[in-house]
Amino acid sequence: MVGTNSNEVPTNYDRKSELKAFDDTKEGVKGLVDAGITVVPRIYLQPPDQYSINKNFDSEATQFSVPVIDLEGLEFDRPTKHKEIVTKVGEASETWGFFQIVNHGIPIDVLEEIKDGVRGFYEQDTQVKKQLYNSAPASNWRDTFMCYMAPNPTKPEDMPEVFRDILVEYSKQVMKLGKLLFELLSEALGLKPSHLNDMDCSLGLQILGHYYPPCPQPELTLGTSKHADNDFITVLLQDHIGVLQVLHQNNWIDVLPVPGALVVNIGDFLQLISNERFKSVQHRVLANHVGPRVSVASFFTTGMQPLGRLYGPIKELLSKDNPPKYRETTIREYNAHFNDKGLDGTSALTHFEL
Repeated sequence: MVGTNSNEVPTNYDRKSELKAFDDTKEGVKGLVDAGITVVPRIYLQPPDQYSINKNFDSEATQFSVPVIDLEGLEFDRPTKHKEIVTKVGEASETWGFFQIVNHGIPIDVLEEIKDGVRGFYEQDTQVKKQLYNSAPASNWRDTFMCYMAPNPTKPEDMPEVFRDILVEYSKQVMKLGKLLFELLSEALGLKPSHLNDMDCSLGLQILGHYYPPCPQPELTLGTSKHADNDFITVLLQDHIGVLQVLHQNNWIDVLPVPGALVVNIGDFLQLISNERFKSVQHRVLANHVGPRVSVASFFTTGMQPLGRLYGPIKELLSKDNPPKYRETTIREYNAHFNDKGLDGTSALTHFEL
């Protein structure tokens, strides 16, 4: 693997061959770090405009912070507290597209065990990991695995053995939380609490475990490229390192880790069916000298499964003054376009605008 110290992305080399050579090792980014590399390989270099926005950081952006919403009290049927939480969820979904939740009901020991499980998977013997290796469409400074947990779960024998049990338990807890979040989001839209769940927004769940090794030249690459999520909502568990950023008012804002919290963000499909009331926003993960960073992302979507349900702007939200902004589509059709387009920093929703 050939590296470069230049901050310009080279174009006069056979990237496909170098990517294949990397994939053939089946050792991932962690394998590069374990080998002691000191220079980021060319396949990981990002165009400067993908990360240099930090150098032009608006000092006023330091006034911004992603909303943190305390869900405590929901279980006690307190109308005033319930209304307050719904209002906060709605405001955060409309203005940020991101918020963090505390007192969400998932025990701390479960959160810690799933993070430890992901870390343990990547730090086990390489020969074991190779059995589950798949190449990725984008070269980001991370290793990732993905499991379908609903409606048609990955077979247990195909899940990483080292943390299979906690993965199943965590997915059950996240599914329960997801249903609650969709109730709050429904109410925030002025709909009955069951509306989004009745639309099967909580039917599908994919869980991705990310492992971001320390990077020798973090200024030249990214842990995850700028993108918006192709789902209804994402529930993210991040560790203490915290290099997740959200684009808010044209500034990259750190999503600072809060002990015991989960990060929730609106996906493209919820922006579509809410007719842009809720916002699916760009976000990214920086590379870092410090690591490894571990995160667990739970995507509420049925992905590429062949389900025929059509989704368009919810009719109850439409009016003469608020006509539909998007055409109807299936999740499978949308994801096919999203995957073909790749993480190029543009919204896949544009293709479906009326």
